[in-house]
Amino acid sequence: MTLSFQALSVLPLMDWVALLAFFVAWGGYVWFAKRRVATHSSILAATNRERHLWMWRSTFRDNRVLDGVVVQNLSTSPSFFASTSILILGALLAALGSGDKAVTMVQDLPFAARTTALVFELKLVLLTGIFVFAFFRFTWSMRQYTFGALLVGAAPQHDGDWTEASRLAFADRAGGVMGLAAETFNDGLRACYMSFAAIAWFFSPWAFIAATASVVWILYRREFHSDVLSR
Repeated sequence: MTLSFQALSVLPLMDWVALLAFFVAWGGYVWFAKRRVATHSSILAATNRERHLWMWRSTFRDNRVLDGVVVQNLSTSPSFFASTSILILGALLAALGSGDKAVTMVQDLPFAARTTALVFELKLVLLTGIFVFAFFRFTWSMRQYTFGALLVGAAPQHDGDWTEASRLAFADRAGGVMGLAAETFNDGLRACYMSFAAIAWFFSPWAFIAATASVVWILYRREFHSDVLSR
């Protein structure tokens, strides 16, 4: 019991509330978004339908070089973000190792909260954890696009023994893999968005809560009510 109180005393109560609100909002939005698509279309659901159509149409093409180029281009985005995440992680680890110098630098920022070195390091650990998660999602998305490319390359020629049922089965399988790659990439992007909310914690827990709510609202608007979706 004493150890529990000591652990809780590391952060002020308001900071614990803000941290809990951050994880609840992030996890809650992921849960909400997965169930919302059952009744309302999203950017991801709409593009997944196009991926399925793309894979179905590829069965009619003799030369699928174009399909392979498209898959390669799609995989460049998670590759770029994975590389960027590594660079950010390196900077965060360097800041963790700099000790009081980093604390002094952040406290010189306007409106930044005055905290102990331990609290400052906990905030850096949160950011580090977010980008570690993002890195794993981006790299997994890259691998899934590779699997999708293999399926496209292994598909029979257009004049082979295709039936409509086999074309649809291939479209479901290959389009599903492409959709999973896109969904995983979307998870990584959400993590990057949420990192901006985590940065607000350096200023105050109230700014942290406000930034978390703002980021979730932006994610919701872009996934379910964007102009792109209406097209």
